[in-house]
Order: sequence, then C-alpha cells, then structure tokens
Amino acid sequence: MTSKKINLVYGLNGTGKSTISNFLYEPHDLAFAQCRKTPEQSAPILVYNQKFIRDNFFVADSLKGIFSLSKENAAAEQKIAEATKKQSELEQSLQSKRSAKEHVNHEFLEQKQNAVEEVWNIKKTYTGGDRVLEYCLEGLKGQKEKLFAHLQGITKPTEEPDKTIQVLRKEVEALKGGDAQPQQRMDSLTFQAHVVESDPIFGKSILGNTDSEVAALIEQLGNSDWVKQGLAYLPDDGLGGSQVQCPFCQESTISAKFVDSVKSYFDASYQKQLDALDELSKRYRAAIEALPVLSTFTDHPFAQERKSGISDKYQLATSALRANVGKIEEKIKSPKAPVSLSDTTDALTDFNKEVIAINILIDEYNKRLQNREATLAKLNDEFWQLMRWQYDQTISRFDQDRQSTNQKLKDLDAEIANINSELAKVREQITEAQKQTVNVDAAVDAINAGLLDLGIDGFSVKKHSENLYRIVRAGDSMDAFHSLSEGEKMMISFLYFCELCKGKSSADDIHTQRIVVIDDPISSLSHVYIFNVGQLIRTVFFRDDRFCQVFVLTHSLYFFYELTDLNYDRREKTQKLF
Repeated sequence: MTSKKINLVYGLNGTGKSTISNFLYEPHDLAFAQCRKTPEQSAPILVYNQKFIRDNFFVADSLKGIFSLSKENAAAEQKIAEATKKQSELEQSLQSKRSAKEHVNHEFLEQKQNAVEEVWNIKKTYTGGDRVLEYCLEGLKGQKEKLFAHLQGITKPTEEPDKTIQVLRKEVEALKGGDAQPQQRMDSLTFQAHVVESDPIFGKSILGNTDSEVAALIEQLGNSDWVKQGLAYLPDDGLGGSQVQCPFCQESTISAKFVDSVKSYFDASYQKQLDALDELSKRYRAAIEALPVLSTFTDHPFAQERKSGISDKYQLATSALRANVGKIEEKIKSPKAPVSLSDTTDALTDFNKEVIAINILIDEYNKRLQNREATLAKLNDEFWQLMRWQYDQTISRFDQDRQSTNQKLKDLDAEIANINSELAKVREQITEAQKQTVNVDAAVDAINAGLLDLGIDGFSVKKHSENLYRIVRAGDSMDAFHSLSEGEKMMISFLYFCELCKGKSSADDIHTQRIVVIDDPISSLSHVYIFNVGQLIRTVFFRDDRFCQVFVLTHSLYFFYELTDLNYDRREKTQKLF
C-alpha cells in the first residue's frame, strides 16, 4: 500500500517488475515462501500479467464467466447495499485489529531484541582475552537467540551465589592452566620450647648463701645483683695483703677478707640456678631460630588471599616470643627479681588457624584436580547460576513483556474471530442476494464492444455456458485462440481483465474495494494501441472508486508518460511515480 491511489512504476527489463506481479498473483507459490505482504489487506488484489494470460487462455482455452451487478432486482439491491455497508465497516474494523496485532508483535520483537542484545554481553565479556571462562559458552557463541534461550531456561537461584566471577575465574584457571598441579599442604608453626615459658625458676628470687658474713647486709640493702656484677671488676689473681679500689665508690676499701665473704655469698647453689637460667635462655633462643621464616607461608600460591592475616599473626606470635627473650635476659641480669614470661600458645594457635584454613583450600583443590572434568562441569553450572542472578532484571522484564503480549494477542484474536464470524454472515447474505443478479451476457457484450473500439473485428467472445464464455472467429473454430497474434492475445486478455475487475469472477465474489496490479499491458502491442490502452486504464481504473489502489508496471517510457497526469497539483494528490 502507498499513500496515493495511482502508482506508476517504470523499469527496464530485468529490474524485478514481473517478480513483484508474480508474487502478488500467487503469493502462496513455493518460490515466494520467504516473502510476505505487510500489512495484510482484506481487499482482493487483482493482477494482470503473463501468468494471468496463461491461466485464462492456455489452460482452459476459454475465459471465466464474469458476473455483473448491472441488472439487480430492487429488493436484492436494497439487501446488498445494506449488507455491503456492514461488510465495509467490519472489514475496516478487521484491518484495524490486524494492524493492532501486527503492532503488538512488532513491539514485542523489539523488546525481545533488546533483551537478547543485553544477554549477548555475556559472550562479549567472557570470550576472547584470557579465555579462562570461554568454555562455559561452548556452543552458544555463534547465535544470540540460542544464548538468550539458554539463560532464560535456567531457574533463578533463591539467593545470590557465594562465588564471584573472580573466584570462578581463579578456580577454572587453577584447573586448566599450565600450573594445574597438586599442591603441598602448609606445615603448622610449631614452637618446641613452650615448656620454658612455664618454668618456675623465673618466678623465684635467686639469693646467695645466707651464712655469709655479708649476707645480712646484702639482704638488707637488696643489692645482691649489683654486688654480683661488681665481682667481675676485681683482680682475678687475688688481693694479697693489700686493699684494692672499690669498683663502685672508687675508694681503696676492698680487702681480701671482704672479697671472700662476698664470694661465699654467691655459692655453688646460687651459680647452679644461674646456669639453669642460661640453659633455658639458650633453649628458648634455639627454638625461635628454628621457626620457619614468614615467606615460607606467604609465598604459597594458596596463601595470597590471606597474606595480610598471615603476616599480622606471624608478627604477633614472633613478637611475643622475642618479648619473652628480653624477660629471660632481665632475669639473668637480675636473678633476685621475679619475672613472668608470656604464654605464646594462643598467639601460635591463632596463626595456625590461618594455616588450617589454607590447608582446607589446598585439600579441596587437590580433590577437584583429581576430578577435573566433573569439577569444570560444576564450575560451568555455577557460572550460569551467577549469570542468571546478574541478568535477572533482563529476563524478568522480558517474561513480563511476553505475558503482556500474549494476553494482548489473545484478546485481539478473540476480537478478530468475532469479526470474521460476523463477516461470514454478512457475506452469506450478499451471496444469497447476488444469485439473482448475476448477468454473464452483459460482460460478454462489454468485451466485444471493447474489441470493436480498438479496431479488432476478426473475432469475438461468445457465451459458452452459464458462467463461462470462449473466443470464436467468424468460422466458429473450436480452438480459435491459437491462431491469434501475441498482440491480439494480450488485448483480449486485458479487456477480460477489465471486466473481471469491474464485475465479479464468480457468484461468491462479494468484495467492493479492490487493488489492481497491471504488469506491462502493451508489451506485445504496436504503438497504435498504446494510446487506446492508456485511455482504457484511465477510464476503467483511475476514475472508478471501486479501486482503492492501482499499480501499473511498464518498461515503456512512452507508456509511462502517457499515464502520467501532466497537471502537477493533481498529480501530487493522486499519483505516485517510481
């Protein structure tokens, strides 16, 4: 359909004019299985082309009967007029509903296309690049509709999946990459000198021999540690009979007797306890030195995500151990002063919790690696569960659009069915009335008159039966058609077509509005007839309101201009040129 009643199409041979007319003549032909008319028309399309000529001459060697409404009786005419008006109203309503249905379908197609394009972003995002997750889209990368249908068929998870896309990517990469090898478990951080921290010696005040002459004084002053340190500054070879300088007051007050008294205070028992402290210190330091360095843990591939926690807890544990070393040193320097070492068990246990958590991941990974294919399949499922969750808004919106569209189409189909039912009743009324008004003789007379108007008097068309007529010459040959020239064949067929368009091809033809397509009616005619054919088209089709649209296709530029209205304003209103 176009915006103008008259449509003139000019084109050289081979440009597709006949293809168009052949499709409109037989739209259900297999050659046109992929073609369709938009929008659908309730008005019949009458086509004149070479197929029309073959169907009406070569096959039957006769013309179909043409029924005219020129001699209706008064009662039938009144019934037909009323029913025809009702039919026109129903056909307009039917066309409106069909257009609405087409609009709904078109709108839904756009909505679906938008949803399909959004979902196609999955393919754009996860194919190419590192290709880690591309295996999840195997068989879905080539067709947008297929990918959309796949995602649509997945049930939305009840809650957001635990694994992010980064986690899935990492797990797949660990299974498919070149480093996909079993991983060693991490050793716990074990400290071998925990017993030192609870040794009772650190809580004792280590004192010398109370029987020494200076014991009471040292105890009273509480300076045994200070005095013990002073002994280191006295000569190793003894004092003899002289007095030596005191290492603290710098006066010559230290006698051999005094030195012996002091030394007797720091007896073997005292020294044994100091030796025990020294042994505990060495043991504790050795255990610390035996601890693995931090990088032993943080360099493990599975420790990367917990690296910060591991580092912090390692520092806490080792700091507590070093603090205890300082306290042990203080005790050795000041044996009399009790000290309390920190229990580092909790700090080490807290660190080892990190190791345990990592070992669980390592065990799970090694197990997945042993069942690689099953694990990859599970990860594929988890990938699509995540995609379904992330694209739920798109899928839900599409489902709502689909439900709304289906309801609209259901309502429109019901309305169309009702209209068609009403149309069937009205057409039956018209058919019953027309049975009394059909007149074949009037059509035959009109065709013969048209032949004479064109200067053709060597043959005529005569009534053959009640609804058929045939071509005969003066000698009444039974096969007169085959003796006609191509031009005469075309002229007769075109006159027949004109009468078919003006009347009805059968008693059941009840349409009042028609679309006419004429494909090169002058292709085999001499220039003598071009003007007459042009006048015939103008008279029969251009000026008759029964024809809502007329399409004339021609390869003749002369004939094209013959039909063109030379008045510009009038042509703009009624004609469209192609």
